Amino acid sequence: MRARPLEFKSQSAEGIVEPVRVLPRSLVIAGWAGRDSKAVEEHIRELEEIGVARPRHTPMFYRLSPTLLTLDSEVDVVGDAATGEVEVVLISTGGALYIGVGSDHTDRKLEAVGVTLSKQICAKPVSSMLWRIDDLRDHWDRMILRSRVWRDGEWQLYQEGTLDSLMAPGELIERLVGEGGVFGEGDVMFCGTMPIIGEFHFSEKMALELVDPVLGRTLRHEFGVNALQIAD
Repeated sequence: MRARPLEFKSQSAEGIVEPVRVLPRSLVIAGWAGRDSKAVEEHIRELEEIGVARPRHTPMFYRLSPTLLTLDSEVDVVGDAATGEVEVVLISTGGALYIGVGSDHTDRKLEAVGVTLSKQICAKPVSSMLWRIDDLRDHWDRMILRSRVWRDGEWQLYQEGTLDSLMAPGELIERLVGEGGVFGEGDVMFCGTMPIIGEFHFSEKMALELVDPVLGRTLRHEFGVNALQIAD
């Protein structure tokens, strides 16, 4: 099934906002995409604790349906085993590269059966606002990626770190192409995440941020998570 067009907005370094229409052609999730081998190992161990097998190599590229991409403020998941992870989202459209912020929601119980399957079963929320990557190249590593989850009646920090801990988009594209993949018009890639603070935790709400301290702006996306009841 082909994905429907997504209507984004792009904010330039000067603050000019313009519409960007994307017809998603493919969706790739880059897993284990950290630059620091120790940090990658930490994330691998997090997942091993819930029964997920070690990857064959790093990074790994998981191909999913682009129909999973959504700008909606609420998503449905099956039961309460799904949790999110904040990621930079790379989008190729109109001959340019843009980034947004999104969540690679994943069913943690199903992940022990198959990583691709556990990701394919969950929608992928993405911010409606994008930035051009050309405006960010000279200070990419200084940008801050952050997520919060709603827990015990308040927002709690779930993930936080600078992008110098993750492979840059250009390197991820090179690795993908080196494995026989492509990244062109309409292609979307989630560019990796960082360790969580504490334990994996289902939350009925999640807030994502990508902070640009140099240009003084922030990409934000907040969404609700509706856990569908599983019939006995």
